[in-house]
Amino acid sequence: MDFQHSDKVRNLQQRLNAFMDEYVYPAEAVFDAQIDAARESGNRWQPAPVIEDLKKKAKAVGLWNLFLPESKYGAGLTNLEYAPLCEIMGRSHIGAEPFNCSAPDTGNMETLVRYATPEQQEQWLLPLLDGTIRSAFAMTEPEVASSDATNIEARIERDGGDYILNGRKWWTSGANDPRCKVLIFMGKSNPDHPNRHQQQSMILVPIDTPGVKVLRHLPVFGYDDAPHGHAEIAFENVRVPAGNMLLGEGRGFEVAQGRLGPGRIHHCMRLIGRAERALEAMCRRSLERVAFGRPIADQGVTRERIANARIMIDQTRFLVLNAAHKMDTVGNKDARQEIAMIKVAAPAMACQVIDWAMQVHGGGAVSDDFGLARAYASSRTLRFADGPDEVHRNAIAKMELGRHLGRL
Repeated sequence: MDFQHSDKVRNLQQRLNAFMDEYVYPAEAVFDAQIDAARESGNRWQPAPVIEDLKKKAKAVGLWNLFLPESKYGAGLTNLEYAPLCEIMGRSHIGAEPFNCSAPDTGNMETLVRYATPEQQEQWLLPLLDGTIRSAFAMTEPEVASSDATNIEARIERDGGDYILNGRKWWTSGANDPRCKVLIFMGKSNPDHPNRHQQQSMILVPIDTPGVKVLRHLPVFGYDDAPHGHAEIAFENVRVPAGNMLLGEGRGFEVAQGRLGPGRIHHCMRLIGRAERALEAMCRRSLERVAFGRPIADQGVTRERIANARIMIDQTRFLVLNAAHKMDTVGNKDARQEIAMIKVAAPAMACQVIDWAMQVHGGGAVSDDFGLARAYASSRTLRFADGPDEVHRNAIAKMELGRHLGRL
């Protein structure tokens, strides 16, 4: 197994790092100020102009849609090749969007590339690839344990040439953004099908369709994540054309599994970058601050945490690279154990490293002065997003036990 980067990837790394240094990191404070100003003016979900400026710059230099393996639409990179680039983007809370590599758009675009009709791609994929619109993914529901997708209760019912949708979704990330124009909605189209994995379908829903009602935004540890946000949405007799169905009735679970694999590994790649930046901040702070007559870096507990952080980050990186290699060589289905492993390991690692960095920064760390509180909040959220730890651990154990059972 060779994780050495190709000349193409090394070139992209250099260009991406240079772009981050010159444009993205300096824009972080500008972004925060613009979002704060929008909130104060009563326009909480107004997009920050600085992001649109960064998108134009990134597109002009060819750092655009790097996540898509299909060269027709993206950079033509494998998961293994994309990993170090996604890690770089993860270092900043605004690092992904300038390159059109933000969730949930990345997962939705991959879904449209793989499962949409040419007409659906023309209407929704092309503007998403161009970065002129954004999207959301409506799967999780407040009334059921949505980590088991077969629990989904929302309904998709055929009515002539249309489908009628009813249900309630929450944690629909991105739906508050005025640039969000389309949702991918998961519901049951055949609730009585004997195969529980063929009861669900996925369908495209323009967000301005009558009956789609954003009920409230859902803060994450007090952060509203504007202008992106997370919404609870009611779908009340929402009528959409039958041509909006993805792949076909009863194939929603298949689409979900195809979508969530890449999405999970992208989250994990970004978490490594986030943890690296937290470790850098911890080292700097521990060398600068003096307590009890000596730098904090001289204290044994601090050195132990720095050492353990380095070990944990590198361990997780190799787990992620291994999963990426497996996805590239044998496919997402056969790499599902490796994907589950990193989905457990990466958020836990990032939370621990950021927590240690916060301890070194003292009381200021729980404010927004250092960016660590926000980094912790978003990292902790990823122990739920795209499946909670418990579901992934259960899947890992089931596959491991299955291998041993086969040897008996």
